[in-house]
Amino acid sequence: MSAQSSAKEAAERTAAVSFAEISSKRRGPIRRYFHAHPVAMDWVLIAATALFGLPNVVVTLGKGEWLPLVLLLAVCAALAFRRRFPWLVLALATVSDVLTILYTSTGSSSIGIWIALYTLATTVRAAVAVAAAIVVGVLMVAAMGINLPPEISESIASGELPPYVGLVSGVIMILFNVIAAGIGVTVRRDRLHDMELHRWAADNAMLASATERNRIAREMHDVVAHSLSVMVALSDGAAVVVKKDPQRAGEVLGQLSTTGRTALADMRRVLGVLREGGQQPAAPLEPAGSELADLVEGFRAAGLPLKVVTSGPPLPEDPNFRLNAYRIIQESLTNVLRYARGMSEVELTVARSDGQVYICVSDDGRAPANVKSLGAGQGIAGMRERAAIYSGQVACGPRPGGGWIVEATLHWPGEELAHG
Repeated sequence: MSAQSSAKEAAERTAAVSFAEISSKRRGPIRRYFHAHPVAMDWVLIAATALFGLPNVVVTLGKGEWLPLVLLLAVCAALAFRRRFPWLVLALATVSDVLTILYTSTGSSSIGIWIALYTLATTVRAAVAVAAAIVVGVLMVAAMGINLPPEISESIASGELPPYVGLVSGVIMILFNVIAAGIGVTVRRDRLHDMELHRWAADNAMLASATERNRIAREMHDVVAHSLSVMVALSDGAAVVVKKDPQRAGEVLGQLSTTGRTALADMRRVLGVLREGGQQPAAPLEPAGSELADLVEGFRAAGLPLKVVTSGPPLPEDPNFRLNAYRIIQESLTNVLRYARGMSEVELTVARSDGQVYICVSDDGRAPANVKSLGAGQGIAGMRERAAIYSGQVACGPRPGGGWIVEATLHWPGEELAHG
């Protein structure tokens, strides 16, 4: 299994667990129990069907009629399979009620057909469920018209009951069938809504996971690219001066060791974000020794003739803003260290005014002919992504008089609000 698929499954599991907790809180204790134990719900409905039809069975048994008991047992047995075969269970319940009406003296008294209609409505479209409820009701009304109980016929003939009583009874029967189907339609709609929310939660979890992976990838790129570039420059410098000035070579090697340890510390911080479980908070992505002065001194030790120009107030105290500015400067200077040759000056400008921070890194060097990129080509894209977080932009390209220039503008809304 790939790392990407593992991350996707983990995100979906996290979303499912979170959504399950939210859905569970919306239900009462009884609903939560039956939602977790659907078989128990089936047995409750079977018992209710049996109890509701029991009086009719007792009366018909007293008259020597066994058919209602057989049909009631058949419907109860069929309800155990209502989730797997809703259409078949509805057909059997309908046939059972029609036979009871046609061939017994008391008529149907089973609620099995309503349960079957409800179950069917939870699996099909609303129009189909309502149509099935009406068809079933019409069949039952037709059976009642064929075998109307004698006492009702006598009451209609004597005028005690109006002649349209059968029509009213049929409409009421169909109405109850439609109500049973309507309840199922509502439950199906709620279930589809829950599924949609579940997919939404899973999509959000995947988006958050992808965003965090991209963020970590940017940090790893900046840490590794900067540190290795500085370490290569320091080791090359030490190799040059080791015979002429052993003391200076020792200082360079000491700086090399310090840079390596700092890189390891930064990588531990970045990779600490990936830890799962436990009670420890997520590790921050802020690099060790993230002060701009430390970064500048490191590049100077690596051989860059770096000049720093600052103006305006210090950078905002927000750690994320400072981190993005730090990484843009770090990436720009790393590219100078990698690619520029024969430079006499590298200038770093950091200016803050009117709710924005302006960063400029320029050099007067030249790029070697047919140079091959030492990185993955994501450095400039990463800088632009970081600037975009604060509604900023990054422009880079060759200088008119030779060399290279990187200009970045980051907007700080907190200062604008304060002045407004």
